[in-house]
Amino acid sequence: MNFNAPLLRPFRILLFPFSLLYAAAIWIRNRLYDKGIFRSTGFNLPIICIGNLSVGGTGKSPMVEWLVKYLHNDMEVAVLSRGYKRRTKGYALANENTTALDIGDEPMQFHNKFPGVSIAVGEERIVAIPQLLHDKPNTKVIILDDAFQHRAIKAGLNIILTSYDNLFTRDWLLPSGDLRDERRSYKRADVMVVTKCSPTLSVEEKLAIKQELKPLPHQQVFFTTIRYGLPYHIINNKEMSLNTSTEVLLVSGIANPMPLKKYLQDASKTYYEILYSDHHIFSIDDWKDIVARFKNIPTENKIILTTEKDAVRLIKFGQTLQDYPVYVIPIEIQFLFNEQHQFTDIISKFITDFSVTN
Repeated sequence: MNFNAPLLRPFRILLFPFSLLYAAAIWIRNRLYDKGIFRSTGFNLPIICIGNLSVGGTGKSPMVEWLVKYLHNDMEVAVLSRGYKRRTKGYALANENTTALDIGDEPMQFHNKFPGVSIAVGEERIVAIPQLLHDKPNTKVIILDDAFQHRAIKAGLNIILTSYDNLFTRDWLLPSGDLRDERRSYKRADVMVVTKCSPTLSVEEKLAIKQELKPLPHQQVFFTTIRYGLPYHIINNKEMSLNTSTEVLLVSGIANPMPLKKYLQDASKTYYEILYSDHHIFSIDDWKDIVARFKNIPTENKIILTTEKDAVRLIKFGQTLQDYPVYVIPIEIQFLFNEQHQFTDIISKFITDFSVTN
């Protein structure tokens, strides 16, 4: 059940007693790591961890892709994810025959966009990293996707994301809130990124948010917004431009579709929606429902629009998709306040310094 649905969200307060139990468990676990009773393992190469304190919807995948784009032309980069909702277990390295069922939707998305980059999955990162380095011994840097809470691995650079519309400072622990880790855990990060900001975010609001986040002296805070690209057909990749005469059927199974819905309010004539839970695995009945809903839209100028993450789970319907205007909308992040170079300097310095001192 999606407790973030608007009608259900107020009822999460009823789960507060369970949040207290969860808080106690998380507190004990973190103190055991802090005191060295539970140990973190480091590796002899640069590891960049992208994570958050909450569950889903902060924009980790676009950040991973941004880092891969920045790094992969200059060095051998590998991405290691858990592979959520895949139908396999253990370590797996993507190849030309891999599907989303093998490695999960987000890793499959990375694999499709960066075929020359090593994309691997493994529930236990501490086990998967040695296997990845055995398979890809020329790897120079590993990007850990969604691993900040997994303290068994000691990453050299920790980047945590928090969504502008749901800052971790205003949230509470699961299940009454969305936090899966203590708020104070932000202190373990090297960089904080406030994602999904308005592109017109003011300097005054930026400073107010930084004050609320209370960064430590060694921490830097950045702000990003979402930029959508031209939709492309899921089969033939032909691009099209959305306009205010186009009606859209939005098909989405992501944690937070609100930014995309807000975008469609301005970019299309109107939109309808079929929303599924995060990482939903589409069935043939789902596809039949989508087609039926699409056919009932009373206009000729209409498309089905989905996200890149959803597209890797829809592509299994193959040539059936060719008969319909099913388009995928790409997404990327953009740094605000001209601070992109400051962010890349942090990444470059971390990798360079690691190579010099090791």
